[in-house]
Amino acid sequence: MTHPQMADYGAWKSPITTELIVAENISLSQPTLDGEDIYWLEGRPQEQGRNVMVRLTPDGVVADVNPAPFDARTRVHEYGGGAYLAASGVVYFANFADQRLYYQTPGAAPAPLTAAGARRYADLVMDRARGRLLCICEDHSDASREAVNSVAAVALDSGEVTTLVAGSDFYAAPRLSPDGRRLAWLSWNHPDMPWDGCELWVAEIDAAGGLAAAQRVAGSRQESIAQPLWSPEGVLHFISDRSNWWNLYRWQGGRVEALYPLEAEFCYPQWVFGMAGYAFCRQGVLCTYRAQGRSHLALLEGAGAARPVALPYTEIDQVQAAGETALLIAASTTAPPAVVRLDLASGESAVLRRSSTLAMDDGYLSRPQPIEFPTAGGKRAHAFFYAPRNRDFAAPAGQRPPLLVFSHGGPTGATDGAFDIRIQYWTSRGFAVVDVNYGGSSGYGRAYRQRLNGQWGVVDVEDCTHAALYLAEQGLVDRERLAIRGGSAGGYTTLCCLVFTDVFKAGASYFGISDLDVFLETHKFESHYLESLVGPYPERRDLYIARSPIHHLDRLTSALLVLQGLEDKIVLPNQAEMIVEAARAKGLPVAYLPFAGEQHGFRQAATIKRALDAELSFYAQVFGIALPEAVEGVVVENL
Repeated sequence: MTHPQMADYGAWKSPITTELIVAENISLSQPTLDGEDIYWLEGRPQEQGRNVMVRLTPDGVVADVNPAPFDARTRVHEYGGGAYLAASGVVYFANFADQRLYYQTPGAAPAPLTAAGARRYADLVMDRARGRLLCICEDHSDASREAVNSVAAVALDSGEVTTLVAGSDFYAAPRLSPDGRRLAWLSWNHPDMPWDGCELWVAEIDAAGGLAAAQRVAGSRQESIAQPLWSPEGVLHFISDRSNWWNLYRWQGGRVEALYPLEAEFCYPQWVFGMAGYAFCRQGVLCTYRAQGRSHLALLEGAGAARPVALPYTEIDQVQAAGETALLIAASTTAPPAVVRLDLASGESAVLRRSSTLAMDDGYLSRPQPIEFPTAGGKRAHAFFYAPRNRDFAAPAGQRPPLLVFSHGGPTGATDGAFDIRIQYWTSRGFAVVDVNYGGSSGYGRAYRQRLNGQWGVVDVEDCTHAALYLAEQGLVDRERLAIRGGSAGGYTTLCCLVFTDVFKAGASYFGISDLDVFLETHKFESHYLESLVGPYPERRDLYIARSPIHHLDRLTSALLVLQGLEDKIVLPNQAEMIVEAARAKGLPVAYLPFAGEQHGFRQAATIKRALDAELSFYAQVFGIALPEAVEGVVVENL
């Protein structure tokens, strides 16, 4: 047996390279059943982040549907989702470059359905009886005002777009009843986000295809509704957080009834369209929910009655079902996300497509340990801790590893314990990682989510710093080598931690917000988000200034790496440039990497590789780590 080689934490040589990461990884979403055909969407960094619809036929043939350069991705709300629909062998999709809807029949090239212009489309539903698609439409044709959102119909023969519902600021989830007579949808208005409060509406469809007798079924500014769906019998189901937890309900006989009350979350915040936490099958309702830091799958065979479905996965999402067949996106602590087909009659499951074909020896993989730790105000917060692990190396006795604190985006998002090769990239090199679900994160109930209301830049900062200090006090990490990293809202938390605390020696901000005043100029979906996260504007502009890192760089003493996409429409590049220039002027250690052609969230393989290599080089320089092999480095000014 070979004894591990002795080397400092952070200086271990790892088989998990950036070349391997970008060569082997894709993203998977929107699994779909269309008769006997199965579809899913692949985001491919190797193709500049292009989104490809893939079809699996009953005879086992797997083939791409949309050819290059077609990219099935919508920009509605900028975050997209729900970009395609497969119906009776024909696919309909929003193409990223021009945002037009296209249709594609088997063996044919994509053909445009809607006219060129300033409209965007998402969340497509087939209304076969009336020869149309139902969808969310976002109209950007009038540059003098914000975009206009609506529920719309698109004629299949002409591409003509007809507005069905308008007047609210936002809409989502148009869902047609099985008999085609009723339509359900969600709506909400500024300043609310859909996870704060929204409304579920139902209307009759009249003889002309319009809507009549609309009524509100559930929801308010104090109740978040998600994922309305009709059962095969025509009973409307939905998810509500009226009990503090996002649970499953149904509307029957004019009454709302809880199906399976639990202190668990049956959905995530609606950042994207097309989310699916439950589906109807022959046995009842197949649903996934999150409790105690992991996902569970269950069959609801009647109100209050549930049967667990055993699967070797800890994270399950995007549930689809028909008859005895179900599709899931599922992952575990050691297996990356995959499209999984489940036979509900036999309980047997099969992986149809993995997000990575990388097969790693278990000796290089770190398992997440759920932790609950004390934070400010006597409260407690949640995180996943990953200890360094590499079977080929050990650190000198008494040495503690450097720690990377991961701050997720959103900020009303969440992290989970699913296998993430990018976390293993760090732990296999001798870094410890703590992935924090700070107050405001989803998965722990509405009250935990609302801890961040009015406190963004405070609660998230307190929880991330307390996570790092808790691990240092436990003797698990080196108190003098703490770093924090994050993207978007996580980048803002990163910058705040570096400016408003003295806990971290270094930080890496991926397209993070530095000036809250400037972020008010963002796209429509989030243009009023800060009113709940910070306060009303301009009445409380004092809070915006107090919590904007750009205004307090006199307190910044840590090294800073900033990475930014130059086509980002959510966090504009000037956010990055402002804080970099300010750090330079102050003579602080700083490095800046802008990326042409990247938007909000890096999708291109070359960008992902370059960013990770640069980040490793940055920490090595700041922490004085002698890397065992050369990487494409980054120049840290003023170090």
